[in-house]
Parts: sequence; structure tokens; C-alpha cells
Amino acid sequence: MLSKNEAKYIQSLFHKKQRDALNLFIVEGVKGVDELLNSSIQVQKIYALDNWEHPKMHKAPLVRISESALQQVSGLQTPNKVLAIATQPVMDVKPPVKGQWILALDGIKDPGNMGTLIRIADWFGIQQIVASEDSVEFFNPKVIQSTMGSFARVAVSYTSLLNYLSATELPVLGALLNGNSIYQQPSLQEGVLLIGNESNGISDNLLPLISLPVSIPRMGGAESLNAAVAGGILLSHLLKPR
Repeated sequence: MLSKNEAKYIQSLFHKKQRDALNLFIVEGVKGVDELLNSSIQVQKIYALDNWEHPKMHKAPLVRISESALQQVSGLQTPNKVLAIATQPVMDVKPPVKGQWILALDGIKDPGNMGTLIRIADWFGIQQIVASEDSVEFFNPKVIQSTMGSFARVAVSYTSLLNYLSATELPVLGALLNGNSIYQQPSLQEGVLLIGNESNGISDNLLPLISLPVSIPRMGGAESLNAAVAGGILLSHLLKPR
């Protein structure tokens, strides 16, 4: 059974102010909760239908609830069997490391784009994303949902990109409409790929820090590419297998 107070408590975690105050976040759905339980992230509580099972379900207190109760507290149009509450892991800003790739995100606002970029980073083995302080919050439920479980493997830290990029010795590749064709850019073993805001691109104050401007040549009539799509295409050409 789910009490009214507990239902209100769960619903409150869909608001950033409450998530920050309690240092918690929500993970929904079979895939997301599976990745959560298989990670080192601390799980506080699980709310699940009777037909949901998991080998590690005993890592946290489990409350069995009805479909109507799950619908009541879910942020999804079609809830998927289980919802979990977890402690926000600490994601401190780490200095760039030689021999690694880092994804830098400047003013990414859309939760779906942020989640997809995290998923793309995970696909290419990038474990660290550095985001500007005005980018959408990592623990936003829509971001977590869009990562399709990659939130458990990729750390996203928020900082001044001006300071961060100024301090790095790695090449900084910026996604620009007037950059050099990515098809002519040799693969690199390390670097920072900077992706800009969905509408305005990379901030003017960061442009001087870009050592290698890159672009995806347009062959058709589309005005622009989605930020996450562009990030995926660029990484596929930059991170060719050794």
C-alpha cells in the first residue's frame, strides 16, 4: 500500500528544489532501475508492481504497489512496473586527463538532448561530461529517463567552462557551422569535444579556446542538426577504433 503522504513525497522529488534539499533523485522503468541496482549508487527505496522482480531487489526496501498507485506517482505517460528513489552520487569536477576524451556541453537546455548526449558518451566509452552551470540538471527525471540507464556509468559535473577549458592541455574541438569538415579531421587519441546550446551554439567567450573547429558538411536543405545528433556524428568520426 502507498499512503497519501508517501505519494506526495515521491511526487515532490520531481521538483529540483526538493531533490537538492534531500539529495535524492528518481529512476523509473525496468531498464533504468536494472542499471541502478547494478551500479554503486545507493538506492533508498523501490516501488514496484507484483510482477516486477530483480536479482538485486533486496538492496533497498521494497514496497509493492498497484498499477493505479504507480500511475499516480509516475512522471511517465505509461509507467513501466517500477520506480526507485536513490541518493545523488557526488560528481566532482575532475581535471582533464591525458589520453582521454571528455564531452563538454555549453548551455544544453533540453532534458532529452542532455540524456541522449549522456547515452552517446556511454556508447563511445566517455565516462566524464563537463557541463556549463546553466545546462539542464543531470538528476532531472526526464534526463535520467532519456539516458536509458547510462546515468549509472557517466559522470556529469557542472562548472565554468571558461575556466575548465582554459586550464586544459588537451585539444578543444568545437562544433561550429563554419568549422573544418569532420570527414577530413584525423582521429585523435584525446581531446575535449565542445557542443553548444541548441539555439545559440557555443558561447562567444568560449570560441577563442577552441583549437580545432569542426563541422558536419550539409548535403541537403536542413537548417541545422539536433545537438545530440551532431554530437553522435562527430564522436563517431573522432573516436575511430585504434
